[in-house]
Amino acid sequence: MPFINPHINFNGNTEEAFNFYKSVFGGEFTRIMRLKDLTSSEFPIAENDANKIMHIALPIGKNVLIGNDVPESMGPVNENENRSKIAVSTESREEADQLFNGLSVGGNIEVPICDSPWGSYFGMFRDKFGIEWIIEFDSK
Repeated sequence: MPFINPHINFNGNTEEAFNFYKSVFGGEFTRIMRLKDLTSSEFPIAENDANKIMHIALPIGKNVLIGNDVPESMGPVNENENRSKIAVSTESREEADQLFNGLSVGGNIEVPICDSPWGSYFGMFRDKFGIEWIIEFDSK
């Protein structure tokens, strides 16, 4: 059975927010990646976005709170809308494909499901009801 975890988008203050959440919930971050960690010729990162958070994860019990900064090139996050996603962690690539292909029917695929630069099998879309989803399988 997959886990469902909240994923929150920020306008450049993810690190500050997650340090606050960590001070309240306790625990340790399991992963912190900055946008500069993914820069390549196919995925150039603007200098003003380089130190922003690409991915941060804070386990809270059996759940994981996940967040990232939205690069300025994508425009600001409306903090009253489109700020969060439902992140589903699957037990296999096959389960990831099944959920991605089923939930994305009639919606808009933002990132096709594929092997990600950070090592997981990852896809992102908005379903036909406007809900944003991330489907991910991480074999680690």
